[in-house]
Amino acid sequence: MRRITRRSFAAGTAGAAGTLWGATGSTNARAAAYDRKRLSGGARHGGGHRDVRGMWIATVDNRDWPSEAGLSPKEQQAELVGHLETACRRRLDTVYLQVRPTADALWPSRYEPWSQWLTGTQGKEPGWDPLRFAVREAHRRDLAVEAWFNPYRVALHDDPGKLVGDHPARRHPEWVVPYGGKLYYNPGLPQVRRFVQDAMLDAVVRYDIDAVHWDDYFYPYPVPGETFDDSDAFEQYGKDFPDLASWRRNNIDLLVREFAHRVHRVKPRLPFGVSPFGVWRNKTSDPAGSDTAAQVQSYDDNFADTRRWVREGWIDYILPQIYWHMGFEDADYAKLAPWWAETVRGTGTRLYLGEALYKAGDPAQPEAWQDPAELSRHLTLCKPLPEVRGHVFFSAKEVGEDKIGAMDRVVADHYTARRR
Repeated sequence: MRRITRRSFAAGTAGAAGTLWGATGSTNARAAAYDRKRLSGGARHGGGHRDVRGMWIATVDNRDWPSEAGLSPKEQQAELVGHLETACRRRLDTVYLQVRPTADALWPSRYEPWSQWLTGTQGKEPGWDPLRFAVREAHRRDLAVEAWFNPYRVALHDDPGKLVGDHPARRHPEWVVPYGGKLYYNPGLPQVRRFVQDAMLDAVVRYDIDAVHWDDYFYPYPVPGETFDDSDAFEQYGKDFPDLASWRRNNIDLLVREFAHRVHRVKPRLPFGVSPFGVWRNKTSDPAGSDTAAQVQSYDDNFADTRRWVREGWIDYILPQIYWHMGFEDADYAKLAPWWAETVRGTGTRLYLGEALYKAGDPAQPEAWQDPAELSRHLTLCKPLPEVRGHVFFSAKEVGEDKIGAMDRVVADHYTARRR
């Protein structure tokens, strides 16, 4: 199966001035209100609604927003408001804004440089605070804002010299592993694990976000012919493990478990969720796995034991990227959605499903994706599954453009009542 995730797809595509919106502390009352609303059933089952109707807003490589680096603050703000208005028009209720795409920040971080995707120059102050602005403008429109972080990706290139001079990856070159033409922090180093948690918690503490969201990059996806060189770290820290894979999985388990504890210690009601690759393991690899034949499995390739995180209660929700059509031989949406529903059944972990809107109408995709009704059929399939509490669409650009009317069809068939 050809591996396509929303993140790899995004990476492969090609300030009102002068005012800095202050980053203030927050009681996170808004997040608590959303949580109470959902837990009380106000948006869960009433009137056929699911809890979440969402879309991702990808900032990496200027995928969705800003449309290009170097726009003025006023232009960037107008574009962002446009995406929020699109979400409202589509009767969505949640946006997942990517605020730490490549070991950088879309807020005045105490730990990492300003993102290059804002100004074109990493570390250059943009003249405003995008995260502060996004939270304020989204809440004015009754939209929840989930802050989307990428834990370990450092750069879309493999040259540390291109990073801003005071970048943590340049101050600590021993933390960094080049792989597949990119740079990553080494998940096997305890000091790295602590640092990336600190960097993300900076935003959690200072902003009135409605949840914390991670994407699917833990250990990077395999690149044929290349080795992720963490042998020194394994030699130092992996002696108690039977093999490299077990040690790597433990490193990611520790990241998830520790970060969940730290988030909930600071803001007990703030949800923390993960959006992994859509296949945990094939049943040919593990009897508990899904009836799939995927060439990538998150357990084996990203070293992300997502099923364990659900069953152990380490995450509040899971949002697998089931980016395939119904009937696809290697990874059938109609088989994966029930498998994930069964996985969360009886746990306290909520389930939302990631939908590949970007494939709809793409001539490079199979015939099923040329049908505007394909995504609507996904939601219809999930209606009898009470564990499926919402759908999230990748991504904002396609939610707005809607080349063949696939999003229109979803709204007409499933989002007839307005958001609550």
